[in-house]
Amino acid sequence: MSESQCLVGVTFDEASLGRGSPDQEHERAVAVYDLVERNHFALPGHDGGPYLAHLALVERRLVFEIKGADGAPVVTHHLSLTPLRRIIKDYGLVCESYYAAIRAATPAQIEAIDMGRRGLHDEAAHMLVERLASKVEIDHDTARRLFTLIYALHWKG
Repeated sequence: MSESQCLVGVTFDEASLGRGSPDQEHERAVAVYDLVERNHFALPGHDGGPYLAHLALVERRLVFEIKGADGAPVVTHHLSLTPLRRIIKDYGLVCESYYAAIRAATPAQIEAIDMGRRGLHDEAAHMLVERLASKVEIDHDTARRLFTLIYALHWKG
């Protein structure tokens, strides 16, 4: 893995993704930080990098406008979010259960809920790796962080 095969920044199209509440903005910022801090992101057939990603939402598709670190456009990819809809919904429900359990449940109950949460996160990561395979090469950990960002973009707070 080359040091240049990575994302060094992520920005959002405010017109389509809007700004969120302070809690939503915090979750987005944390997700971006985690993704940028450690990732593998390569474009098949492109020797460049590192990359910047500008994200927008167009007709239920997440649009990845990929640029070189200098801001020069490289490629734009559209990712339908429809296949992820069920996982996003289920992940949200499990996260709510997890945070409620932290306040009142036993450690064993919390661990069981957390295992379910991690399982959904892994399922989403696997789906992202598969769906992006011909467009963007990412590893499993990067896909997990990307799903966290996608979820943060949907999270209502």
